Amino acid sequence: MAQQSKKTIAVGSDVGNKHKWMISIAVLLGSFLSVMDASIVNVALPHMMGSFAQTLSAITWVATSYSIAAIIVITMTGWLSMLIGRKTLYFASFVLFTVASILCGTAKTFPQMIIYRIIQGIGGGALIPISQAILREIFPRKQHGMAMALFGMGIVLAPAMGPILGGYLIDNYGWPWIFYINIPFSLVGIWMIYHYVHDPHYLKRGVQKIDWLGIGFLTIGLTALQIVLERGQEKNWFDSSFIIGWSIVSSVSLIALVFWELHTEEPIIDLRILKNVPLAIGSTVVLLYGIALFGTTFILPQFTQSLLGYSAYQSGLSLLPRAIALFIFMPLAGRLYNRVDAKVLIILGIGISCWSYWLLAHLSLNVAFPNLIPILLLMGGGMAFVFVPLSTISLITISQEKMTHATSFYTLMQRIGGNIGYAATVTILERRIQLHRSHLVGNISASRGHFLNLYHMFTGYFHKNGYGPVHDRLGIFSLFDRLINQQAAMLSYNDLSWIFMLMFLFVTVFILFLPHSKSAGKDVEEEVVLVD
Repeated sequence: MAQQSKKTIAVGSDVGNKHKWMISIAVLLGSFLSVMDASIVNVALPHMMGSFAQTLSAITWVATSYSIAAIIVITMTGWLSMLIGRKTLYFASFVLFTVASILCGTAKTFPQMIIYRIIQGIGGGALIPISQAILREIFPRKQHGMAMALFGMGIVLAPAMGPILGGYLIDNYGWPWIFYINIPFSLVGIWMIYHYVHDPHYLKRGVQKIDWLGIGFLTIGLTALQIVLERGQEKNWFDSSFIIGWSIVSSVSLIALVFWELHTEEPIIDLRILKNVPLAIGSTVVLLYGIALFGTTFILPQFTQSLLGYSAYQSGLSLLPRAIALFIFMPLAGRLYNRVDAKVLIILGIGISCWSYWLLAHLSLNVAFPNLIPILLLMGGGMAFVFVPLSTISLITISQEKMTHATSFYTLMQRIGGNIGYAATVTILERRIQLHRSHLVGNISASRGHFLNLYHMFTGYFHKNGYGPVHDRLGIFSLFDRLINQQAAMLSYNDLSWIFMLMFLFVTVFILFLPHSKSAGKDVEEEVVLVD
C-alpha cells in the first residue's frame, strides 16, 4: 500500500533538460523583444508625430496602447496557460507579436498604428512570465540563480538597448525599422519554440468555466490605472476631473477584482498564491525596484539630451556602460547565489546602487561623458546583484504547477513599478524645476553682488560685440533666463537621484524578511513524495 507524506514536490527535479540551452535562447529572444518594444518606440515618437500629423499628447498612445495590452495579458498568463496550454500560448503569442510588428511598420494612419500596437502588446505580454517559468523549469534547482541571471540579461538589458538601437535605426533607415528589426529574431525564436519547448506532464490543463467577470474587472482596472499614470502629469493630476474619474474607475474595479478572485473557484488571476511569503515580499520589492530601474532609464537620456546637448542616438549610448555592467555581473551574481546567501547579495547590490545614485546626485552641468561611465558601471553592477538573487529567492518555494501564475504576478509588479516610475519621474522633475526656478529667480536682484558682477561682465561682452544698450539688456536677461532654467533642471535631476537612493535604502527593510537562500533550499529538498 502506498503512503504519501504530508509534503509534495515543490520544485522541478534536478534532472534538467538536454535542450536547455536551445530553449533558453528561444525564450530569451521572446522576452527581450517584448520588453525592448516597450522602450524602443519612445525615441521614434517625435518622428511619428510628423508622419501621422498628431500632437505629442496623442502620439504617446503609440506607447500607452502597447503597455495596456501587455500588462493585461501578463496578468492573465497563468490562466491562459491552463486554457490552451503553455507551449501553445507562447507559440501563438510569438507569432502574433511578429505579425503585429510587420503591421506596425506598414501603418499608414494613426488609428491603424494604435490597433497594431494593441495587437503587438497582446502578443508580447505572455512572452515575459512564461520565459521566466520555463527557465526555472529546465534548469535544475541548484542552477536557478544562473537561470534568473539569463532571464535578467534579457529583461533588464532590453530597456537599455532599446534607445540605442532605436536611435541608430531611425537616424539611418527610418522609424518603421524599429518594428522590422524584430522579424528575423522572432522567426528564429518561433522555430526554436516549435521544435524544443514542450509542456510538462504536471501542468494543469483545461478550465471548467471562463471567469468573464474577472476578465472585465481586470481589463477595466488596469486600463484605467495606465491612463491615470500616463496622463496624470499632463492633466495636473487630481486637479483634473478626468484623472479623478479614471482613478475612481481603477480603484473600484481593482478592489472588486481582488474580492471576486478570492471567492471564485477558477480565478483569472490566482491571488491566493500571495500566501507564499517570499513571493509576496519579493513582489513588493520588485515593484519599488521597477520604479527606480525604469525611472532611471527615462531620466538619463532626458538629462543628456536636454542639458548636455546629446543627440537621440548619443543619449541612448549613454546607457551603454550600465548595460555592459549588467551583462558582466548578472552571470557572476547567478554563480554566487549558490555560495553566498541571497539576502547578503541583495543588500550588497542595494549598497552599490545607493552609491551610484549618490554620485549622480552630485553631478553638475560641467559633467562630461567619461565622468558618467564609472557611475553607470556601478549602477549596472548594483542592479545585477539585486535582480538575480531577488527573482530567484522570491520563487524558490513555488510549486511547478503554480510557477506560471507566480511569474505572471511577479512580472506584473515589475511592470506596474516601471509605469509608476515613468509617471512619478516626470511629475517630480517638472515640479522640482518650478520650485528651484522660483528660488533662483529670487536671487536676481541689484542688491546681490554676485549678480551685479555677472551683469556687468555680460554687458561688456555684448557691447564689445557691437550690440546697443537695448539689445544689451534683452540679451543679458535672455541669457540669465537660460542659465536659470538649466540650473533648475540640473538641481531637479539631482533631487531625483536622491529620491531613488532613499527608495533603495527603504527596500532594505523588506529584504530582512526574506528567507535565507540555503535554508529555503533545504526546505524545498525535504518536500518529496514517499511511496512504498
